[in-house]
Amino acid sequence: MTERAAELAEQAAARILADLGGSRRGVVVDSPPGAGKSTLVVRAAAALADAGEPVMVIAQTNEQVDDLTDRLAAARPQLALGRLAAGDYAPPDRVTRHPRVRLSTRLADLSGCPVVLSTAHKWATVRAEAAWPWAIVDEAYQMRSDLLLRVAGLFQRALFVGDPGQLDPFSVVQTERWTGLSWDPMQSAVAVLLRHNPDLPVHVLPVSWRLPASAAPVVSEAFYPFTGFAAATGPGERRVAFATASFGDHAVDRALETAAAHGWALYELPARHAVRTDAEAAAACADLAARLLQRGAVCHSERSPAGDPVTAGRVAVGTAHRDQAAAVRAALADRGVTGVTADTANRLQGREFDVVIVLHPLSGRRDATAFHLEAGRLCVLTTRHRHACLVVARAGIPELLDAHPSAEPVHLNVPVRFPDGWEANQAMLAHLSQWKVRAP
Repeated sequence: MTERAAELAEQAAARILADLGGSRRGVVVDSPPGAGKSTLVVRAAAALADAGEPVMVIAQTNEQVDDLTDRLAAARPQLALGRLAAGDYAPPDRVTRHPRVRLSTRLADLSGCPVVLSTAHKWATVRAEAAWPWAIVDEAYQMRSDLLLRVAGLFQRALFVGDPGQLDPFSVVQTERWTGLSWDPMQSAVAVLLRHNPDLPVHVLPVSWRLPASAAPVVSEAFYPFTGFAAATGPGERRVAFATASFGDHAVDRALETAAAHGWALYELPARHAVRTDAEAAAACADLAARLLQRGAVCHSERSPAGDPVTAGRVAVGTAHRDQAAAVRAALADRGVTGVTADTANRLQGREFDVVIVLHPLSGRRDATAFHLEAGRLCVLTTRHRHACLVVARAGIPELLDAHPSAEPVHLNVPVRFPDGWEANQAMLAHLSQWKVRAP
């Protein structure tokens, strides 16, 4: 499957790059999880620079900009790159190690760099004398429409690349007053762009290089029903083995072995309404991570047929809230486990691990709010893994969903999103129910 996947991915990339050479003012690329979005951004920026077209690259966070800078500098070490940043920015080693990367807080200091990279917020403060021929907007579905408006005058044409299934732009303040209005700042940049330019070409990357064959079909059906994608690897090409045997019929070991065999496991705690920082659920997440490392898990894949050990840095625990992540980190520390990432979906977005443990957003809840039902949040949490995903949840979520049917208000001038969170949660739980392990 890998050779065929590479062929499909190359064909898609060739069509996208060909469109950049056309006369259209913009091109949109929808990318499922792990489909090579960053690789495409790097390739497109290098191709435009080689053609004599200066490029401004826009990402949403410093972390994303630093990753793109590192990847582009590694791919094209002779290409002069500019890293535009705020005054309090501290460049990481992966940026400063490249001699052809120039850092500055002022755009004028980066003259002569064919490619300049920065965050959308920093670009919004720039006043350029002439418009850039091209802009590449990475994670475009995370970009708010008001930020696009603030930087739109800086470029003539643009490539927008993002994942439509991930989290939408968010705000810590109430934004209902703008819902349905054409100037609603919480619309994504891509939504506004396509609403006003319906003739722009929209490409879809067809292959996920991250998700295994066990995950791509269910994720595609639950979160990408209209575009779909396939895994780059076939069944059995990725597997997880353990260096040590299990403790008989221990539930934690059974959950780990279920995930190793099938790519998924649902570790179900007894039904109970719990506070948001459910200590028992946090402990279960920590137990699974600690036992995974204790048993010496080894991942075999197309990258390493002989197998690579699963270190703490290749394991993550994903939650919906920061206090839940803090509870998991405390539980991991109590078990002497260091190096495992425990964070929220917002902070895990864009990252990749071998094994991911997910505390289900609806676990132990009395109600199903829009925040906890959001399809993008569950999509991020269940698409970070290359080999296996274990979901920790209290029993009773299907009944909770039945008691809170999808009844979100329909606003004028706001397109209805498909699938909605209720439907996506039902689809994922139906799949996970096959691989259920009940905790004692």
